[in-house]
Parts: sequence; structure tokens; C-alpha cells
Amino acid sequence: MIAHLRGTLLAKHPNQAIVETAGIGYEVNISVPTFSGLPVVGAEVALHIHTHVREDVIALYGFLLPAEKVLFEKLMTVSGIGAKLAITILSGMAADEMAAAIRSNDLARLTKIPGIGKKTAERMVLELRDKLPPTSDGAPMPTPSTMSAMEEDVLSALVNLGYQRAAAEKALQNVIKNGAGKNEKSGSFDAMFREALAGLSK
Repeated sequence: MIAHLRGTLLAKHPNQAIVETAGIGYEVNISVPTFSGLPVVGAEVALHIHTHVREDVIALYGFLLPAEKVLFEKLMTVSGIGAKLAITILSGMAADEMAAAIRSNDLARLTKIPGIGKKTAERMVLELRDKLPPTSDGAPMPTPSTMSAMEEDVLSALVNLGYQRAAAEKALQNVIKNGAGKNEKSGSFDAMFREALAGLSK
């Protein structure tokens, strides 16, 4: 059973990566967040692996962060969700956002994910609400990100001030969407931080 894979990234696509280790190239199914976090082709990469075994196929599913792998495996315990749908679900919403939606019974948010209807969303909430890793210690489930280093720093600063990560991410995304960085000063850490903070204070 393969649980972890480290080697050279030979190829990458939004749903698949090929990693060579010890002269063998492994085809790994991945989510869009994992794809976004992969290094350039030719670089070394390490993936947490779920080996999915069925009578007719053996497939590898890879994740940059352990939390995404945990959520993937939890999703597959839900009736009607297999490996392919689970990886699609993870491509449709960040791991910590999904955990928050499941805990808060936010069916409207869950049904926006491709492939998830109301009944499947209801099963996700019913079967996973009490099984997700706790985040009460203030450390939310990490999630792969396509944010720049500065945007990550802004997000970290907001969370350290006591704001919920999901709310902080939403405020930051609004700042980015509204064109932060287009004028000479708004691209700075301070300007982006203040704009996001103002959004949270409304």
C-alpha cells in the first residue's frame, strides 16, 4: 500500500500528475488545489497518497497536504461518493471551507460543488459532521492555496487577530477581486491588509 510518494515531477495536469521515483513513473490523480500547489515540471515533489484498490483497477490519489487526504477519505465513507466524485468535490471547494459548510449544515454552499445534489449534500452533513478533525484549538484545516506569498501573509495576520479563516479569506478575495495592486500603493502588504480589515469590520 503506497501512502507517500517523493520524486521528480515528470508531468502535471489539473487532474493528474506523474511522479518518478526509483526509475518508476507513478500516475497520480489529483485535485485542482493540489495541481495549483505543484512545483514546476522537473522539480522534486512529495505527495500524500491514498491507494484505491478495486477488482478492476488500482489508482493512486495524491495530495500536497495531509488534511486534504483526510477529507478525501472521509468523503468516500459517505454513501454514493466514490473516489472520482470525492476528488471532484475537493476541486470544487477548499478543504477548510467544506469542513465549515458541513459543520454548519450549509446545504446551499455544498450543492454549488459540481456533482453534488441536495441529497448527497444532506448525506455529507449527516455522516461527516461529527467525524471531521476538530479545529477548536484555533488551528483550521490547512488547504492548498494559489495565493501569493504576500496574500498568504495578509491572511495569516487576519487569522492571528482572531478572525475566522473562512471570513478572512472571503474579505481578502474581495480585495483582490476589486483590483488591489492596480495603483501604486494598494499592492503593498499594509494596503491589502487594511482593505481586508475594513471589509471584515463592516
